[in-house]
Amino acid sequence: MAPGMAITYPAFGKLGLGLGLRPAAAAAEEEVEGLRRRNEELEREVRERRTGEEEMRRELERSRARLRAVEEAEERLCVQLGEIEAEAVAQARDYHRRIKALSDELEEARRIIGSSSSLLPSASHR
Repeated sequence: MAPGMAITYPAFGKLGLGLGLRPAAAAAEEEVEGLRRRNEELEREVRERRTGEEEMRRELERSRARLRAVEEAEERLCVQLGEIEAEAVAQARDYHRRIKALSDELEEARRIIGSSSSLLPSASHR
């Protein structure tokens, strides 16, 4: 007698020797149920990932809004800095003109004092 070969086939149980046969409908139902569970898992993963993507998009929009606000603030600060620099240059010019005018007055006063002292009779001439 020839030895029997064991053939695996899901519809007939672990070994397709006719022992412990399961009806094909039961096997198909198990397969459908397994596919249904896997499909539910995949759908849940898709929902979770979409939720994560939506949150990332919202975070990206918030970051973009903050970036726009920072850029606008930087622009305002640059304008203010430019105005302050222009004011500082104008003040420096005014101070320079005032110092020049005072130096000229001091020089004129020294010249007048020097010329008037030379006009006064000196003590050695008496």
